[in-house]
Amino acid sequence: MSPRAVVVGPPGSGKSTVGPLLAAALGVEFRDSDDDIVARAGRSISDIFAEDGEPAFRALEEEAVATALAEHEGVLSLGGGAPLTPGTRARLAEHTVVFLNVGLAAGVQRTGLSGARPLLAGVNPRATFKKLLDERVPVYREVATVEVVTDERTPAEIVADLAARLAPAEAKE
Repeated sequence: MSPRAVVVGPPGSGKSTVGPLLAAALGVEFRDSDDDIVARAGRSISDIFAEDGEPAFRALEEEAVATALAEHEGVLSLGGGAPLTPGTRARLAEHTVVFLNVGLAAGVQRTGLSGARPLLAGVNPRATFKKLLDERVPVYREVATVEVVTDERTPAEIVADLAARLAPAEAKE
């Protein structure tokens, strides 16, 4: 058993919007590892970060991702920082991974620099977002088998592009 596609990307890239639409287009179920963490911990991701710290959250996240990769056959969306964990990166090597790439301007606009995103809270959220992109984009590219730029594209355009690229070879003939 293996997910049809694993969706990764920074905050604002469209994982929560594109993921379910892609699952529908491919005729499979959608699952979000962040939802799994919230259900398992019984509290929000922001609360886990605030009360337990990022290392504790990343440990919960790595466990949730490993479970989802082993038991989910549809489209799986991961939290933005999930691929930063070496164990998760190693597990992703065995899967089709879609990197939803978003530029600084579009990402800032889409996230609204929301306080609900723990890693974007602070004195200069735009600089924090830029630093996050600088650190994470190389990691996303390392794990990705497919990359799509989401700037200035609608979710429907992105999904159509991905569905065509992820279609089984026999369906393309």
